[in-house]
Amino acid sequence: MATTFKRLGSNDVVAQRSLLHEAIPITGSIVSGTYADENIKNYSHGMFQSVYDYPYLSSSANHIFDLTMGYASTSAMSASTSTQNSKKINLYTEMAQVLMGFDATGSIQLFDEDGDLSAGGTKLRECFFVNFSRLLQKDEVKKGSFQLELGVSGAYGAGAFNDRVVLKDTGAETAFKVNSPAGEYGILYGTNTAGTRLKNADTPGETVKAGLLFYQTGIAVVTGSIFGSLLSSSVEFASGSPGTETVNTAMTSSISGACNGFRHRMYNLSFNNTTELNSTMFFCRANNKDFNYSSNVTYLSASKLRVKNNTADLPVSYITTVGLYSVDNELLAVAKLSEPLQKDPTQEFILKVRLDY
Repeated sequence: MATTFKRLGSNDVVAQRSLLHEAIPITGSIVSGTYADENIKNYSHGMFQSVYDYPYLSSSANHIFDLTMGYASTSAMSASTSTQNSKKINLYTEMAQVLMGFDATGSIQLFDEDGDLSAGGTKLRECFFVNFSRLLQKDEVKKGSFQLELGVSGAYGAGAFNDRVVLKDTGAETAFKVNSPAGEYGILYGTNTAGTRLKNADTPGETVKAGLLFYQTGIAVVTGSIFGSLLSSSVEFASGSPGTETVNTAMTSSISGACNGFRHRMYNLSFNNTTELNSTMFFCRANNKDFNYSSNVTYLSASKLRVKNNTADLPVSYITTVGLYSVDNELLAVAKLSEPLQKDPTQEFILKVRLDY
């Protein structure tokens, strides 16, 4: 335990914030195909399904995201004849409450196509929700890095990816929205990557608004219209009679059935996550007259310094550890040097201790 302390001043402490990014690629074969859906966990309540990167009963499996869908009570799909109607409305309402908040009258705001809530505009009333796990997203999704490519061919099955569209949060690095109680979010713009089935995006560079991405919560909201009214012709969204199992049909049936259809249309998904690393750096200055003696009991032998051969020799100590103490001298953190530093009155050192959290 130290017996001599040196107080750190404001000039000896510097705080720093760093953002670390990691690329997360998820191929469509993982979410539907490779494991014959053994990596998809459905629940008895039927309100969402969990997707793993390996069969979920395996100890090696990692949860990557949850998938669900819902629609607003004002949606044309909202009807008592729709399967799980109340659950779908409740899911949409819960997501909207958390992500969009309330308006001045206390009503829950619907998802808005362009995020300009004051201007009204087009609302996203029927949506799929992709909720990424903390393992993937870390502290947040990096702005401008998100890509979700979907197959929008008319046929279901092997030909589903002949026509594809990609959803990106293009320009979100500088044009993200901040009017959400859940943090920042960006608009997902859709464009054709194979074929020209996405209306109003046939010319290279043209896009359509197809969803929202909430960065801190790690939730992507994708409009169901990406498989319907935004396309030049309808999509067979699930297995069935050709042309009859449209996205509207799927969204009015079970939630798990609609999620299955969405998963089997996922071609690729990728984004960069973000880890926020906060650091405090302490510059511990050992001046020429500081710390030239040790409080270690082995430093003395018969009341004489072991490291001195002659009385006239300068005192010598070996610095091996830096301790950071509170104002009442309670040890809070310890930093070890890779090798001892010899210290005497002819030398001065500045040791930088970095504390990450």
